[in-house]
Formats: sequence, C-alpha cells, structure tokens
Amino acid sequence: MQEGIMLDLAVIGGTGVYALGALADVETVEPQTSYGTPSGPIRIGTLAGKRVAFLARHGEGHSLPPHKINYRANLAALRAVGARRVLALNTVGGIGAACGPRVLACPDQLIDYTWGRIATLCEEPGSEVLHVDFGDPYTPALRRQVVAAAAQAGVALVDGGCYGATQGPRLETRAEIARMRRDGCDLVGMTGMPEAGLARELGLDYACLCIVANWAAGAGPDVEEVITLQDVLDNVAVAMAGVPRILHALLAD
Repeated sequence: MQEGIMLDLAVIGGTGVYALGALADVETVEPQTSYGTPSGPIRIGTLAGKRVAFLARHGEGHSLPPHKINYRANLAALRAVGARRVLALNTVGGIGAACGPRVLACPDQLIDYTWGRIATLCEEPGSEVLHVDFGDPYTPALRRQVVAAAAQAGVALVDGGCYGATQGPRLETRAEIARMRRDGCDLVGMTGMPEAGLARELGLDYACLCIVANWAAGAGPDVEEVITLQDVLDNVAVAMAGVPRILHALLAD
C-alpha cells in the first residue's frame, strides 16, 4: 500500500463514537495492510481547514468486541494513509474521584491487564525485534497539545491519570476495580492496549482522550449501581459535545 499524503491528525473513535460529524468533504478509503483488514473504512475529510482521518475502532456498527479488534491493521492503515499523530477517543469507566460520568480526561500513564491479544509488530517469524521505550506510554508533546487545546477551547479536562486496560468485553467486578484503585488506576477501559504500544512501535505520536461513560463497579456513590449500555451511550453523547472544540483548537495549533 502506498504511503498517503501527510494528514494533520487521525482520530480513532471508541464505543458510542462511530463517526466524526464535524468532518467536511469526506472521502472514504478502505486500505488493506500486511496485518489484515482494519475495523472499517477510513473517512478522510476537512476539519478546521486541515486534513483529518477518522476510524471507528469497533467498526461503524460496533461489531467488534475489544479482544477481536485488529489493532495492528488499524494503526498500520492510518499510517499508510498519511497519519503521523493519532488521537484515540476511548470510552471508559471512572475510578478516581475526579473521573465521574461525562468527564473528559487525558491520561499520562497506563497499566495493561489484557491477555491473549497480538500486542506487537514482532509476532511473525523474521520480524524485526523492537524494544521500544514505553516509560511514557502517551507521546508527551501531543498530550500537552491536547491539554492546551482543551484549555483554549474552554472545555473542562482532567489532566493526567492512569488508564487501566482490561480484557472485556464484560465489565469488571467490584473486587477487580478495588484492586485497580490500589494499583493507582483512575480510569478503566478495554481498548487502551495494545493500541498505545503498537503506535509506539510504528513511530506514531499517540495520545488518549478518555470519555467517562460511567462509574466503574463500586467506584461511584451507589456501589450497587447497575451499568446499562443506554446509560453509557447517553453519557458519551453529552461528554462528546466538547470534543469537536478540542479538535478545532488542536488543529489550529
């Protein structure tokens, strides 16, 4: 696949974010990669006068559970169409007191609790062995730009925190969330890894903008609260209202 024209930004959408409505003059590409087929078509358009690509991580019909997503193909496809910096939108549960439903957060650390996923480009025989530095799992410069863009746009954003990536697709038990709190996690999601690690192996600048859809099990004021998909989608819709403003400010930088 030919390398594309340089994009200003690629955005990956999570649960409840299956399109980027602010994109204009949209064209669709459906690239294949040496790692297989991405989750869906890549939509490339104009936002704030800049070229932006969007890919729905779970597919545009939410057909892919977290452990079945081809993270390698997704990132390789975005790189092939010209992306060099990627902003991941991740729908998550809140653990930390500042990370309640409808909050936006830009974490600076993560802990990987996933298992059984292809987590590296070094999988196939003969692949180059990559030992990338991952002390800062999100590209510090891009993360600072996202935080600054939110401030410029007047959108409230939690700066920092630790994302705990779990296997899914089931939600976590209260005991698991209690363990994650002891480990230092502020947010819990199912798609943060191996995506961040693969982005580093591919040489992509990568940052995560978390959309808090619900309190994680036992973390909120009602410890026995039952989390429903409709609650998640409703909270994502409200929190997403500020995201286009952040993107405009980020692209204007």
